[in-house]
Amino acid sequence: MGAALAALFGSSDSTIFVLALCTTVGFQVTSNLANDYGDGVKGTDNADRIGPSRALQSGRLSRKELRNGIVLSVLLSFLLAMSLVLYAFKDSSIWYVFLFGFLGIASLWASITYTVGEKAYGYMGLGDLFVFLFFGLLSVLGSMFLFTKALPVSALLPATSIGLLSTGVLNLNNLRDYQSDSKARKQTLVVLMGITRGKRYHYALLGMAFLCMLGFFSVHFKDWKTFLPLLAFVPVFIHLRSVILIKDPARFDPELKKLALSTFLLAALSYLLFNYFL
Repeated sequence: MGAALAALFGSSDSTIFVLALCTTVGFQVTSNLANDYGDGVKGTDNADRIGPSRALQSGRLSRKELRNGIVLSVLLSFLLAMSLVLYAFKDSSIWYVFLFGFLGIASLWASITYTVGEKAYGYMGLGDLFVFLFFGLLSVLGSMFLFTKALPVSALLPATSIGLLSTGVLNLNNLRDYQSDSKARKQTLVVLMGITRGKRYHYALLGMAFLCMLGFFSVHFKDWKTFLPLLAFVPVFIHLRSVILIKDPARFDPELKKLALSTFLLAALSYLLFNYFL
């Protein structure tokens, strides 16, 4: 989505795009490994878990092996991030390098401390906020800034939308794991609110995400093709109907993939629109 916005505002660079994509994947891998380790060590991942079995929980990896994997992933992600930052700002102020270097370190810190450590923020009801900030505002606006060296105000709308949709994915995860998280004293927002309010919160997240994108495309309207990326919300609204009808927490699990892929589709359609059709 950051690359799509950059194209809309007149900037593109294939090297930045590839490096940003690789850095993003690196951060996500680090987050997944750390989440596996943190929940495994704390005993949150146990026989009550509904979702796919994890490496530590299932015994496929030992604590030491998983820790080594996290360290390696952190190092690779940091190298990718610094390569991206140094390339993107090679002709710009050195302060941009320091700022984005700090943001890269902060992103790695956030990906690890979600479940790892005595004060893991994912266990204190703060996971949703951090996902919104790091998977939405920072990832989209930061990526765009690498291309444009500017932050148009209207770009806040798609950044907010991606953040809300990403938070929705986390909320589905927490709805699915409500019972096991409650037993493990993992205070997610769903544990604090309950299933019924957790569902209402989910409707609000996705509804606001749609309104943000609708507003953004209205501001930048050129012709009917401008609204084509909104087709990504068709499966989102079908997904919402499914969530309304779900009674068994296990049935939330396949919905995660649907929402994640719909979010990716929104970004991909926006990228195609702004690069090739407008």
